[in-house]
Amino acid sequence: MALTVGVIGPEDLVHKVVAVGGASGADRLVPLPYRHEDETLDMVTRGQADADALLFTGVVPHTIAAAAGILDRPAMYVPYSGATLLRALVELLRLGHDVSRISIDTLRRSEVMETLTEAKLPTEHVHVLPYRPGLTSQDLAEFHLAARDKKQTRVALTCLGSAFHLLDHEMHAVRLAPSRHSIRSTLQALVLATAGAHSGDAQVALGIIDLPAADSELAADLRVLGGSLANLPDGQRLVVTTRGVLEEVSEEFTRLPFLDDLAARHGAAHVGFGLGRTAAEAESLARRAVNRARSVGAVAGVVSMTDDVDIVIDAERTPPVVRGPEGMATLARRVGLNPKTLDRLRELAADEPDEGITAHLVAEHLSVQQRTARRILKRLERAGVAVPTGSRQQGQTGRPPIVYRVRL
Repeated sequence: MALTVGVIGPEDLVHKVVAVGGASGADRLVPLPYRHEDETLDMVTRGQADADALLFTGVVPHTIAAAAGILDRPAMYVPYSGATLLRALVELLRLGHDVSRISIDTLRRSEVMETLTEAKLPTEHVHVLPYRPGLTSQDLAEFHLAARDKKQTRVALTCLGSAFHLLDHEMHAVRLAPSRHSIRSTLQALVLATAGAHSGDAQVALGIIDLPAADSELAADLRVLGGSLANLPDGQRLVVTTRGVLEEVSEEFTRLPFLDDLAARHGAAHVGFGLGRTAAEAESLARRAVNRARSVGAVAGVVSMTDDVDIVIDAERTPPVVRGPEGMATLARRVGLNPKTLDRLRELAADEPDEGITAHLVAEHLSVQQRTARRILKRLERAGVAVPTGSRQQGQTGRPPIVYRVRL
């Protein structure tokens, strides 16, 4: 399949990404440069006209687009890693600058401190302003100038080109840029994710419906799946659909809209869907899923995938007890996540105990797409360990993100 990736960011970084990313696997890289990050949404609209995926040259334009709620296809941003920061510090040392008194914007404080500590550089006079939605280039410039005026810093390191232009004549400033390695690895990940999404949506999904009695209304209930229904020799029903339709109907594997109706008519209902590489594998996984559903309760739905991943997508909502490694492992199996992923989410929730977390924060912390982050939070909500507490207006247009209180 031919893939087209639109590259969005300031002109110099866009051209760098296009030049470096030629061997990434994308058939075409379309440059979509802007003069100021305020033009991000216009570039996204242009890119979505013919691009299969979007690559942003940094977190700032990606956050602006995500907060506006207009991303409708795979999108990633090139991270400014610790290696990028270290390279800038080495250059400053070579030029004779004092790197013990610096101010840095956009990067996460933990990443900055870890990089400096590993390089055996002092951190007590290092000031960091992590990026958050709503911050402008003027805000970043004022942060650096305030630190300079208090004689706390001597060099400003910024990730935003517009902030660099504001600082350039005021103090010594360095503009960070993503490394060639970060560009190549992110672009390759985006190409793989896009190809996987395209092929995954068309993947066959087989479902087995287990009811205690015949049901003349079942075909009408399952019409939402747009598939076919057949009788199995053991009295169960087999439904054939695609992964893309099932994912949409189940709100990314978090609920089955027809399960409540089945339960109301029969008192008990078990539904199992299998997603496999072949039709035979999908059927085998569907049988595993419906057996797992029977073990969950009187009314339950399960999606089974390869690698022993079972997702309970509708059952009695009894919050699990999460105590220690064993409890985390049980929860991980229930929601279909790696235990290490849950550990990282627990760290993120601990860092934001009062503010709560959003899909954007999860996506940034786990280095995944926002679509995936929303799915993770939905699964945790269904498991009873994530509770939506409202929404947060972050100074951008579009739908404000949902804030979750996560207890792991």
